[in-house]
Amino acid sequence: MGSPLPTHRLIHEKLGVLLGLPVFASDAISSVAYATDEIIIGLAVAGAAGLAYSVPVALAIVVIMILVSSSYQQVIKAYPEGGGAYTVAKENLGRTAGLVAGAALLVDYILTVAVSVASGIDNLVSAVPALANHHLLLSVGGILFLTWLNLRGVRESARVVALPIYIFIASVTGLILLGGYRVLTHQFQPLPLPQLQVQHQLSAYTVLHAFASACVALTGIEAVSNGVQAFREPHVRNARITMALLALILATFFFGIVSLTRAYQVVPVLGTETSFSKLGHLIYGGGVLYYVLQLSTLIILLLAANTSFQDFPRVARLLARDGFLPRQLANLGDRLVFANGIGLLGAIAIALVLAFRGSTHALIPLYAIGVFLSFTLSQIGMVRRWVKLQPPGWWISVIFNAAGAFGTAVVLCVVTASKFMGGAWMVCIAVPSLVRLFSRIRKHYDAVAKELTLEGFLPPRQGMTTVLIVPVASLHRGTVMALTYAKGMGVPVRAVHVVVDEDQFRSLQERWKQWEPDLPLIGLPSPYRSLTAPIAEYASSLRLQFDTVTVLIPQFIVPQAWEELLHNQSAIMLNFALRHLHGVNILHFRYQIHT
Repeated sequence: MGSPLPTHRLIHEKLGVLLGLPVFASDAISSVAYATDEIIIGLAVAGAAGLAYSVPVALAIVVIMILVSSSYQQVIKAYPEGGGAYTVAKENLGRTAGLVAGAALLVDYILTVAVSVASGIDNLVSAVPALANHHLLLSVGGILFLTWLNLRGVRESARVVALPIYIFIASVTGLILLGGYRVLTHQFQPLPLPQLQVQHQLSAYTVLHAFASACVALTGIEAVSNGVQAFREPHVRNARITMALLALILATFFFGIVSLTRAYQVVPVLGTETSFSKLGHLIYGGGVLYYVLQLSTLIILLLAANTSFQDFPRVARLLARDGFLPRQLANLGDRLVFANGIGLLGAIAIALVLAFRGSTHALIPLYAIGVFLSFTLSQIGMVRRWVKLQPPGWWISVIFNAAGAFGTAVVLCVVTASKFMGGAWMVCIAVPSLVRLFSRIRKHYDAVAKELTLEGFLPPRQGMTTVLIVPVASLHRGTVMALTYAKGMGVPVRAVHVVVDEDQFRSLQERWKQWEPDLPLIGLPSPYRSLTAPIAEYASSLRLQFDTVTVLIPQFIVPQAWEELLHNQSAIMLNFALRHLHGVNILHFRYQIHT
């Protein structure tokens, strides 16, 4: 993963706009490669008449983009510490709303990794059909690569993703300009429309279904607001500039690609070739520019998941800091990244890809609910904030956020209704389940804190009685050293041996008299050959005579880790058996073996 980085290097790991844009915008910008397909597939069920609505649907989505990006500009300004929807909802709508937003974000980031990588491999297979049989293996490999890359550090991953993402931006810009010029000057030949089987009559439901599917184009638009602290000073200004550039590029690319797809009458072949690939082939031809577009599309779709690898650990860190996730997720790793969160994200995403066999179309229905739920809660929270604080010009902010909240709430309802039976029900179960898990974790931490607090605590009385138990499996240097240590502590010592073999015990007693004549060796019968139960029972019986019981476990340590496998791990088993006994403490005496 690279050499460890000292804490004072954290300031040098911060990002400017030039590197911040590819890191945090890759998810949103890359969605133009598959969101177009979702519009066409959704409308094609109504035949050619349905395809006529692709541009109006795209325009409606662009309006939602503008509202959401404007709202998150205000979130960045109001919450420079980052956290996005989770922080906004928690502080303005209450803890439960914050947990729902946090759960929705985490689910969305997991799905972003799975969908982005699977879609990237789809585009690779479109260009190189011979790889079709290796789709699943390539998807898992892509996630493993991104996990490794992000564990190496923020700036290192940013340098890797920057060049291919800027190449993609240049390629798509050229595609839209060249294709648009040909359309405006009538220098193009649209494809003949394939024979589309009319499965449903054109209706409002058909259009809304396509709209809901294509709203995946908005995923990742909130990423900058979650990672404000990743930018160098002035971090708020740099984050807002990045957010503005992201919204501009995303809206232009999405509407431009959909418009060209409609003009050229491009229809994707599901599982074979995407509409984005077809459009690139028509406009750029089959030469170098087409393959640059396809290669950069593959890379940006793979790297789109990189946004989630930046934001998932940050949101998980905030939840962990507040006691709703394990504390380990709040720890910075050797490379100044939240390594535990990165590893967790990679593992869950791989499991999801395997479960859905790497199918982008199967994963898409699960995708948009989480992001629009977090959008809606965030913008409602911002409305509440402006009404409560009423800063100068607050009513303008209320109008923007209220419009955004209404728009995203409508999209959320449409997405949930239209995609529920297609798999979205899983997300509807996952988010409440995560909220319940968060609450259980917080309940545990609160209970532990209550038990550990010094408030109202009376220190134990002086002169508490204790006894020291030393388990003896055999007599060797480590045992003698442990017994010497125990006797030097100035408390009563009990040496015990679990008797599994009577002959072995008698032999041990003979040697014991030579080395420890002043300390009796107590035999603990074990008719069922258990090594831990007799010691646990003996320790519990001594609690009737003493205030506390301490078990000193002798343990020899071998030089190589693999050599541990050659020895019984009785010390670990004994530690496990005794850990919940009230009033029983455990000490380990380690004897180092150097050969």
